Amino acid sequence: MIDVTVVLLSDGLPTTSIAPIEIFSYAGVLWNMLQGKEVQSLFTVRAASVDGRPPHSGLPVSVAPNAAIGDIDHTDLIVIPSGGLDIRKVCERNAAVVPWLRHWRERGAAIAGICTGVPLLAEAGLLDGKPATTHWAAARACREMYPKVRWQPERFITEADGVYCSGGLYASIDLSIYLVDRFFGHEVAVQTSKSFLVETPRTWQAIFSAEPPPRAHGDERVARIQNLLHQRFRGEVAFDALASEVGMSPRSFARHFKAATGETPLEYLHRLRINAAKHLLEAERKTVQEVSLAVGYEDAGHFRSLFKRLTGIGPQAYRARFGTRVSL
Repeated sequence: MIDVTVVLLSDGLPTTSIAPIEIFSYAGVLWNMLQGKEVQSLFTVRAASVDGRPPHSGLPVSVAPNAAIGDIDHTDLIVIPSGGLDIRKVCERNAAVVPWLRHWRERGAAIAGICTGVPLLAEAGLLDGKPATTHWAAARACREMYPKVRWQPERFITEADGVYCSGGLYASIDLSIYLVDRFFGHEVAVQTSKSFLVETPRTWQAIFSAEPPPRAHGDERVARIQNLLHQRFRGEVAFDALASEVGMSPRSFARHFKAATGETPLEYLHRLRINAAKHLLEAERKTVQEVSLAVGYEDAGHFRSLFKRLTGIGPQAYRARFGTRVSL
């Protein structure tokens, strides 16, 4: 069983604490209840504040902790919720959390930050040299305050060496289910998603919305290429032509794209396509050949090989494990 501590921050947003508490508490429980199976709790969950008292939230609701952070003698996973949009005030009001995070990371605990709680992880030095995401509106301030961090706010979730980050407020749901996957496997995570009637984390699915991806990494030309890739990934993609559209040489484009996103353009394109394929395999009844064509691969054999390389299993096996439909 995994021991989880959700920290309640001063002036934090209660939803970003409550969602992880509920998801971890009911993972392995709610699904089994709905299926008439024996309940199996997978996580023990506590809420903790700096002094053991309910912190001020600024809203007509509060969450009561059942521990002070100094009283905790064991935890496997620590979750830091959102602390409000003023990053400097978040760090000032919750300064006591920083050395405590450092202490538990040194002891091997996994640390997860949500939205504007992520800067507390950066303040503790846990993100230096690592990819991290946060709310897009806080990205500029985060870059100025923590230049050693590889900020990637266009992503919903980042992971590096047991340190996890998620973007906006309701990405707390995505991150919680993502962590269920990390600790107990994708099948349990899918079951948890279905039992809560929420989608699987958005890092597993392509972005089908017409809205362009966030451009908070600061490289306007790379952001334009991201927009184009999100619009065109199903068709034939010529990177040299894309580079020309934004006034860059192919070599300069490749270098800038990798620096801004952490991936090569081809890796980024494959990730978009394979995430789209996962979505279709989970939700649709298309054949593998049809899925391959739908996401931009004419050669189904190449698609199968790439899918297996990036996910660890083939598309048919993926559908067999995760593509079941459940009536509630």
